[in-house]
Amino acid sequence: MAITYTWTINSMYTMPTPEPDFVVDITWTLTGTDGTNTASISGDTQKAQVEGDTFTPYADLTEAQVLSWVQDDLGENGIANYQANVDGQINSIVNPPVGPTVEPLPWS
Repeated sequence: MAITYTWTINSMYTMPTPEPDFVVDITWTLTGTDGTNTASISGDTQKAQVEGDTFTPYADLTEAQVLSWVQDDLGENGIANYQANVDGQINSIVNPPVGPTVEPLPWS
């Protein structure tokens, strides 16, 4: 079954310069679900709002805009790596890994 991914912004940290409430750090979560099982991974993106870019006042930011900063910072490979991590977690739920077990010694 295909996995559906959802990005969520958890928090943003700001500095007073060069503009009031200038975003410098974003914490986020990527969640994936196959319809039955769910897994997630969290991350942190620093300096998402680049000085010199068109400044958007904090109160006017949208989740879509902030997510675009995060995803631009991660790039295609970074996004693929985080999705692969979520895929692996879901796969481990569906097909739990087999580990060694301790058996009593046969001569005991």
